Amino acid sequence: MTDEPLTEPTLITLEASPSAVVKHSGVTMAELRPLFDNGFTAIAASGAAIAGPAFAIYRGDPSSRFDLELGFPVSQPLTAPVAADVTVEPSQLPAGQALAVSHLGSYDELPAAWSRLGEEAARRDLRPTGWYEVYVTEPSPEIDPATLRSDLFLLL
Repeated sequence: MTDEPLTEPTLITLEASPSAVVKHSGVTMAELRPLFDNGFTAIAASGAAIAGPAFAIYRGDPSSRFDLELGFPVSQPLTAPVAADVTVEPSQLPAGQALAVSHLGSYDELPAAWSRLGEEAARRDLRPTGWYEVYVTEPSPEIDPATLRSDLFLLL
């Protein structure tokens, strides 16, 4: 995540940091909402020392089935999984090169922002290995969707 929004696709270096996550394998886009709601609720209830905004890491084909890791960065790594309705596991945010851009606006507009980032990666002949969203602005029922900020990272 960057302090200031990235208005243009920018090549950056991500540093690994501890996180608490809920993992899902073989999901589709249509299944995301309840997975997000249940996963983020479980992490908040786990006792994890949340130290930043929520994120989602995707690996696989977004038009088909993919693996999903939902989480939060933490100031203290979990020492073991925390079992509840879903299991919260210790993990680590990815490190390495990424092509990044910030999206300002509704989550409904994220596909267009991802397309823009993918087109730039193709133009630069970069080979993504996954993608990663950081929800910089915490959503709430009262928030104006136009003010939401999501940082998007194509992992390389």
